[in-house]
Amino acid sequence: MNIIVTSIPDVLIIEPKVFGDERGFFFESFNSRQFNDAVGRDVQFVQDNHSRSAKNVLRGLHYQIQQPQGKLVRAVQGTVFDVAVDIRKSSPTFGQHVGVELSAENKRMLWVPEGFAHGFVVLSETAEFLYKTTDYWAPEFERSIAWNDAEIGIDWPMQSAPNLSAKDSQGMTLHDAEKFS
Repeated sequence: MNIIVTSIPDVLIIEPKVFGDERGFFFESFNSRQFNDAVGRDVQFVQDNHSRSAKNVLRGLHYQIQQPQGKLVRAVQGTVFDVAVDIRKSSPTFGQHVGVELSAENKRMLWVPEGFAHGFVVLSETAEFLYKTTDYWAPEFERSIAWNDAEIGIDWPMQSAPNLSAKDSQGMTLHDAEKFS
């Protein structure tokens, strides 16, 4: 696999080595030893999630203030613009974000470590999104930062206002949100 270090060194783009011919393709979508070597620590995933969303659905920016989740994410159908925002107050990249297009075609994955808020918007007619997490979903600790917080300044590639859940439409600003130390 090819590891691309982003402008926030803890967030990594992972490109698997794809073997393809006229019959189709094969690639190893996850290898614990290679992944742990790439991130420089022993990561254990405990939960796999799968979502399907329509075009212009924006999910996020989510995080869990307790039981924080690292996430390894990818699109297996369609295309999304995926974002990780550093919300670790002690980090030199606090408040900064990384945005990357993930698609079934490019087969890229994004590693979003603990201490980051995460979200994505669907660019294709539909998208199916898979993510592995390092801790279990704990709704009582789940928080949401506003997708359009000016302090973060994400340039979402959308032509119109996104389709948000009720929870996401109530997202807080980074300034007012609970953050990690």
